[in-house]
Parts: sequence; structure tokens; C-alpha cells
Amino acid sequence: MNKLRSFQPRSSSPSTRREFLRNAAAATAFTIVPRHVLGGGAQPAPSERVNVAIIGTGGQGIVNMKQLFNEPDVRIAALCDINQESDYSAFYYGGTAGLKPALKLVTGKYGQPCPTYHDYQEMLAKEDIDAVLVATPDHSHAVVSLAVLRKGKHLYCEKPLCRTIAETRLVTEAARQAKVATQLGNYGHSSEEIRTLCEWIWDGAIGDVKEVHAWTNTGARRWTSQTDRPSEKPPVPAGFDWERWLDPVPPRPYHPDYAPVRWRSWWQFGSGTIGDFACHHLDPAFWALKLDQIDRFQVEASSQGTTKEMCPAASLIYFNVPARAGMPPVRISWYEGGIMPPRPAELEPGRSLGDNGVMYIGTKGTIIGGGWGRAPRIIPESKMQAYRRPPKILARVPGHHRDWLNACKGQGRSSNHFDYSGPLTEFVLMGNVALRAGKPLDFDWKAMKVTNVPDANQYLKPELRAGRTL
Repeated sequence: MNKLRSFQPRSSSPSTRREFLRNAAAATAFTIVPRHVLGGGAQPAPSERVNVAIIGTGGQGIVNMKQLFNEPDVRIAALCDINQESDYSAFYYGGTAGLKPALKLVTGKYGQPCPTYHDYQEMLAKEDIDAVLVATPDHSHAVVSLAVLRKGKHLYCEKPLCRTIAETRLVTEAARQAKVATQLGNYGHSSEEIRTLCEWIWDGAIGDVKEVHAWTNTGARRWTSQTDRPSEKPPVPAGFDWERWLDPVPPRPYHPDYAPVRWRSWWQFGSGTIGDFACHHLDPAFWALKLDQIDRFQVEASSQGTTKEMCPAASLIYFNVPARAGMPPVRISWYEGGIMPPRPAELEPGRSLGDNGVMYIGTKGTIIGGGWGRAPRIIPESKMQAYRRPPKILARVPGHHRDWLNACKGQGRSSNHFDYSGPLTEFVLMGNVALRAGKPLDFDWKAMKVTNVPDANQYLKPELRAGRTL
């Protein structure tokens, strides 16, 4: 395995994780002058506009681009992808995606096209941009994000922040050094509901939380039925630069079960279902239970269908978290691929757990909600109705993309900056390390080291192609 260039384990720093986060710089590298200073009218002045480039115009890239179209002070200034166009109709995105469909949308929005590129390094060198939205497959999040940060550009990256823990740590620290506005693409973090959940738990609505159960019916076989590398070697589709798509991982022949979209099921490219969903579903627990304030935890996993090449079809993962910040130890259980938690006795007949959800079990009651932090409720409903809500103590934000854009313009810090969402990503990705190691693990988070199973440490870092570094 290749070593990550310039990476230093957290144990080399005398600061604790809590000090590390508290002391992180909140300033941005530059600000965009507000319109009221310039005396602008109804339309944003060019000096106030945030020029955003998008790297990765697949399904999620186009979803994000459409959200940015709603912001009057944003201009999509450049697009970059290695693929001209692919059919996404078999997936929930629908339609087609790639450079051509994305450019068509940009032209329709502004009445003229923007520059397009296959090489993001060339785009970063040539274009006058303020910020970049990265929506590439997981295996290229780190290499692309680091290139953006080295240019001093504000950065929005789709979740998970990176495919492995070491890459995530490296990008988080690079963002801090760059002093730019950052945001992870787990949009539930900007919701009213996640803040409500935190305030209820901190208010003692259900007492001390001892268990959290989070689930999704999705498994890695949602994307492919393969269990090993395909032996077929079909031709690469026209307009698809397969070698650039692979960067920075070792080469292999193209196959449609890798791209588009299906890459998520492969260890080489994706981070499986937990990488796909846990940055959404476990985000409220991570925030409310102050999981960033621990230096060690244990994780164990069981699964169905995990192979050397493939993420599991279904799995059950336990995170055993010690006491921290005045809170007792908590056991967090992650279920995927149709495995479900026990139905709580307090849940009324006829109320379903749903395909995606999160449940918090405390010493005085239970809160249950949907996936993505949606609609938390104390159960049964009679207890919810009797609960006297606490005052709102967390700042609310005007929207997930808007929160990042405001930070780009020097208007405070986004609530989901990488100093928060980087550790969130690292936490959930330890589930994949346990799945691949096949043994219960003791993780020294501060030192970024599995202490009881040395062989498991290989899964903390990416396997890069010969000669490639980050």
C-alpha cells in the first residue's frame, strides 16, 4: 500500500480531539464584498457573486447544481467530468448525466454555456472561480478535494468526505490549513429537525441515552449482483475516459458494474451502504451525543456477502462508545440490507419503523425518527404531547447550500464544516474497517490506530496505484 504524503498521525500532536476542534480556525481565506457595501441593486453585483465550479456531473452533481441554480448570487462558472453522457434511467436519479446534460442545463439557466473540462487540474489552473463542489465517486474525493484546497478554493464535498479514514483526516487538516469555507453533502445537518433532536436530548427528554439504533433497508446489492471482479472486458463507452475515472487507484479493465453509479458496492471505489447512508442517519446521534469528544471506541461487525472485493449485502455493526462530556457509555447499532432493530414496546400498533430510521433509547423513554434525521418524536405519541419543549439554543441555518455560500462570503462558518463532518465520516467508516477485518476492534481515534488487531490498520488507508501519492 502507498503511504499518504505529508500525513502525520494525530498522536504526534499534543492537543486532544476536543482542543483540536475548539482551536480550529473559523476564518476564511478571502471574502466576497457584500452588495450593500457596494450599493448594488436587486441583482447581485459581480463582486458579490460566488463563481462555483462543479467536478463530477453524474447524478448527484446535477442534483447539487440544480440546488445552486436557486441561489441568486451563484454562477456555475465551469464543469468538469471524465464522462460525456450516461443513461441514469435505471437509478433513482433518472434521465441522463455527464458533461453534456450538465452543460445543457447551465446553458438553459444562463442563456450561454460555461467552460467544460476533463482534467480538474487544468480547470483549477485556468478558471477564475471562488468555490468548488465535488461530486465524484468516493475513491477520488480525497485527490480532488486536496487539489481544490491547495488552490485556496472554498469546498463542498459530497458524503462521505472520503473513502478511507486516513484520506478523511488528511483532507480535514488540509481544509483547516487553507482556511476556506467547507461543507459536507449530508443535507440533513442543516435541518430544523436535527437541532430539535439535539435540544430534546440535552434537555433530558428521555434521560441518559444508552442505545442508538439506526437502519436502512438498502444494501450493496442494490447496485450490483456481482460478488467478485467480473471477467468480461467490454469496450469502454464512447466519451468515457476510463483511465481518468480510475485515478488514483490501481488500474483494472472497465466494466459497467463499476460505473456509472454501481461503483459504490466495490471496496476499491466506494464505501458501501454505511458510507452512503450513515453520514445522514448517524449525524444526529454524533452531534447530540457529543461523539467528537472521545479518543477511543470499539467496533464490531457481522455481515452477509462481504468479500475481498465487495461491500456486504447486509450487515450489523456495533459501535461501543465510552462516557464523555457528562454522558454515559452508549452502544450504537447500525443495520443495513433489511436487518432491523427490535420493535420498541412503546411504539403504538400500526406505526411502522419504516425503511430508514433512527431510534434513541434512554433511561426515561425513547425517541424515534426517520432517516436523514427527519421527524423525531418521543413515543408513544401521548408522551410526546405531554413533553414541554425546551427553548431553542442552537442557531438555525437558511438551507444546506445557502449555509455554505454564506460562509464563502465571509458570513460566519457553515455548521457542517469539515472539523465536524470529518470526524463524523471517520467514525462511520470504522464500521467498514471492522467489516473487512472480521474481528472486534479497539480503535485509538486520536492516534488513528487499531490497537488489538494490527492487520486491520491496512484498511485505514487507501490502496493507490504505483507511484501515486496524495
